[in-house]
Amino acid sequence: MKRIIVGVSGASGVNLGQKFIEKLPKNIEVFIIPSNNSQVVLKKEENKTFLSNNDIGAITASGSFQCDAMVIIPCSMNTLAKISCGIADNLLTRTASVMLKENRPLLLAPREMPFSAIALENMLKLSRLGVKIAPPVSAYYADIKTLEEMENFYIGKWFDLLGIEHKLFKRWEG
Repeated sequence: MKRIIVGVSGASGVNLGQKFIEKLPKNIEVFIIPSNNSQVVLKKEENKTFLSNNDIGAITASGSFQCDAMVIIPCSMNTLAKISCGIADNLLTRTASVMLKENRPLLLAPREMPFSAIALENMLKLSRLGVKIAPPVSAYYADIKTLEEMENFYIGKWFDLLGIEHKLFKRWEG
């Protein structure tokens, strides 16, 4: 993987998006699109480009922009619903729309629970289109003892779905 777009949507769970970005291998170029409500405070580091969610014409809004995958961690129900309905009214939803149009990998980590029937229908619709729906769900078999271990487990599972090698959690050995 050479390039990844990371969207951060909503206000709660923003730390998971930030930690996902921090754990990415340094050789991956990262384009970050925080939603207007995310209140993300992220450090500018090497290989990370911050884009304004209000800039609907930014580089990631074009199908000609080559990237390997897009994730939205966390993904608010509002953002998920817009993507499901094809509403592209900001850079985050426009970029997700481009990922769908170009048949490129898109992973959403919905953050609210319980899920309403509407949210579940939106997730099912997107899943049928090839979107990976991967909410941060704890695995009790992983013998997680700390918040950091739990976050590493989530991030490791997302990395697995994206084909990114890692050693963030101990794998099941039977």
